[in-house]
Amino acid sequence: MDLEELDVSVDNGGIDTVLLALTDMQGRLQGKRLHGRFFLDEVVSGGSEGCNYLLAVDVDMNTVDGYEMSSWSTGYGDFVLKPDFSTLRRVPWQPGTALVLADLLDTSGQPVPASPRQILRRQLDRLAAHGLTAYAGTELEFVLYKDSYETAFTKGYRDLTPANQYNVDYSLLGTARVEPLLRRIRNEMYGAGLVPESAKGECNLGQHEIAFRYAEALTAADNHVIYKNGAKEIAAQEGMALTFMAKPNEREGNSCHIHFSLRDENGGSAMLGDGPAHLSETGQRVLAGLLATMREFSLLFAPNINSYKRYQPGSFAPTALRWGVDNRTCALRIAGHGQGMRVENRVPGGDVNPYLAIAALVAGALHGIENELSLEDEFRGNAYHDETAGRVPGTLREAHDLWAASEIGASAFGADVVAHYANMARVELAAYDAVVTDWELRRGFERL
Repeated sequence: MDLEELDVSVDNGGIDTVLLALTDMQGRLQGKRLHGRFFLDEVVSGGSEGCNYLLAVDVDMNTVDGYEMSSWSTGYGDFVLKPDFSTLRRVPWQPGTALVLADLLDTSGQPVPASPRQILRRQLDRLAAHGLTAYAGTELEFVLYKDSYETAFTKGYRDLTPANQYNVDYSLLGTARVEPLLRRIRNEMYGAGLVPESAKGECNLGQHEIAFRYAEALTAADNHVIYKNGAKEIAAQEGMALTFMAKPNEREGNSCHIHFSLRDENGGSAMLGDGPAHLSETGQRVLAGLLATMREFSLLFAPNINSYKRYQPGSFAPTALRWGVDNRTCALRIAGHGQGMRVENRVPGGDVNPYLAIAALVAGALHGIENELSLEDEFRGNAYHDETAGRVPGTLREAHDLWAASEIGASAFGADVVAHYANMARVELAAYDAVVTDWELRRGFERL
């Protein structure tokens, strides 16, 4: 949708509400619902203000200490939400509604460095200086429950009824049980400008994946957050609940495999060539850079306490930092053929912020290209049994320490961005350390 079409739709009553949305640190859409005519008359030209605490709160929206850009001592001022009109679209699951994503500017008109969308933009600009363009596709899994979000909250998220009661991985019979919801999500995302490819069952009870066509990196991240928010809204309208958290129970976790490739100035694959696994010299350096930065950048792939519960041997979530051709036991899997060849990063979970994760992939690729890194040999076999490989960090605490001390991270993202997201991890760790868990009570209430 363009502004002219929006103007006509507001005049004829087809659209009365415009959602102006930013993506916060946690990868969630935040923003305002604006009257359509006010948006056109006032916001189009000047944007709209929002409190800068939106990039300085925890997942519960609590104000927390440690952020330089936003605090009580600085008065929690505003930043400006500047609409990116290339993202303007209808929202089919909300009547009379359109949505546009925003870039964040400070009150002097400068981009806000810690904004996830700006972090990705900066890395893409660095990549463009090498004549390269990044493409990405994100594969989000979720677990669906027959309980509503309100019921799940009241029950403490315990004893919920999964939409499927057995493993429905690739099962057409099992997925047919929830096809009305899956069909709604696919079709209404198509109406919002996304390109759905398929829906399939997964291993956990009630677990499903809806895949969308790859796109240029920024567009792929935009589509990801719109889909994730919209899928939750559609499920809620159907009286159901779905979760993208990385490890909602002791069974298989929700992954978000990110497929990543680079194209050259002529639009062809920059990673395809005559080297090992049909990789070009650039492709080899890209993979080497991704492997070299994976541990230090793991906070951007796995940002929460729960993220690290996925990494279990034999779980299809990787533990070894190896690369292989069509090998799902490795952190990096080469997939596809010819111009469609790409690397699949299997580390992120469904709780990932796509802007930060794709920015980390671009920064890792650039580290390999700019330093002309050599690629280790392809791993063959079961990488879970490889005791010589580097490991995916086992905890958020380990990931925080690696990120906070990363010279590569500071060089690629800036010391201010490293400090901002290190503080986000410290906030989560402090909150978790203060909690007495159900596991502790069950083991210790009587028996200790």
